[in-house]
Amino acid sequence: MTSSTEVQSVETGVDVLDNLRALVPELKANAFENEKARRLSEDTVDALRRAGAFRVAAPKRFGGLETNLRTMLDVSAIIAEGDAGASWVTTLSNVNDWAVGLYDDQAQAEVYADGPDAIIAGVVSPGGTARPVPGGYLVSGTWPYASASLHSNWFTGGLLINDDDGDLLDQGMALIPRSDYRIDDTWFVAGMRASGSNTVVAEDVFVPEHRMLSMIPAFSGSNVADRTDSAFARSAFGPMLVMVLVGPQLGMGRAALELVRTKAAGKALAYTVFERQADSVAFQMMLAEAALKVDTAHLHAYRAAEDVQRAAEAGEYPDLLSRARIRGDAAVALRSITEALNILIDATGAGAFADVNALQRIWRDSNVAARHAVMLPRVSIETYGKALLGVELHDHITPII
Repeated sequence: MTSSTEVQSVETGVDVLDNLRALVPELKANAFENEKARRLSEDTVDALRRAGAFRVAAPKRFGGLETNLRTMLDVSAIIAEGDAGASWVTTLSNVNDWAVGLYDDQAQAEVYADGPDAIIAGVVSPGGTARPVPGGYLVSGTWPYASASLHSNWFTGGLLINDDDGDLLDQGMALIPRSDYRIDDTWFVAGMRASGSNTVVAEDVFVPEHRMLSMIPAFSGSNVADRTDSAFARSAFGPMLVMVLVGPQLGMGRAALELVRTKAAGKALAYTVFERQADSVAFQMMLAEAALKVDTAHLHAYRAAEDVQRAAEAGEYPDLLSRARIRGDAAVALRSITEALNILIDATGAGAFADVNALQRIWRDSNVAARHAVMLPRVSIETYGKALLGVELHDHITPII
């Protein structure tokens, strides 16, 4: 196995995936301590950085790999096989890397001035306000659940841009360097503790014009027409934000399945005549059902990723029905992993909830992550149903599509 301290090639997405597969045992070994600390250790972050995990979505012209959504899913999934919190931090940083590609060239150059491995936290929902001033904006805000914030170099915060009278001018995203915001320790949760998704606070921060992004054009796919230089940068905004969050779930499903499968040959089925779980037909069927649900999640996630990439390469903005189906794919993937984990917990029994059993941590991490507001399955399914029937979509139903 390649040690995380050795020099590793990070020239391609395949290199990064190979590096991360070798890193999984180390991630597993550190996962308990990361959860206990409610943050990733610097050793974990450094190992991920050396493996190239934080550069898969960074622009090529700044040394990044600028891969695609499928690679981003696979990166997140492999990391989640070892530590879901580490995967969540990487996932959110990477999608924010992609979003930085929508900003002015000067802003991008500032973010990647020290190389392509910048860690970027971000919250799309408008937790702040901005007021135009000469040369830019004066920004204040509070953004909870800012994953990757503890390790971030930059932060992208959603906000409302108001005039001097308080009237709404636009909805934007401000790009703010680490020196201009603080992090309040608020992340006390049942799962995903290691993600350290604390609250970012900015108070009367000056944000120059080139570091403010108008969100209305982004939501409507203006990047598809604007970015003739990069298929990856042409990926549809809403589908990207929704689908990347599926990646960690795929890895958690695989990790849980492998954990239960490998223990089955050496563990008795309590209060039965079976000395091995593997000999029980009921256990065999539960394991198979869980495995098929994990497979289902992958099939839907990969179909959606292919749809996003196909449209981006063609320079097309997916129509409403296509974007709604991608949300539906995300919902099916999410539900399938949740159902698979519940089956595996049932098959394992009460022992699954022992602190020493990683299965309970995976179950908690997955269930907390599955409630992220961007991808709630019922909202996604309703969105797809409305699109199929031609029923008008309203902002309170589907804020991101």
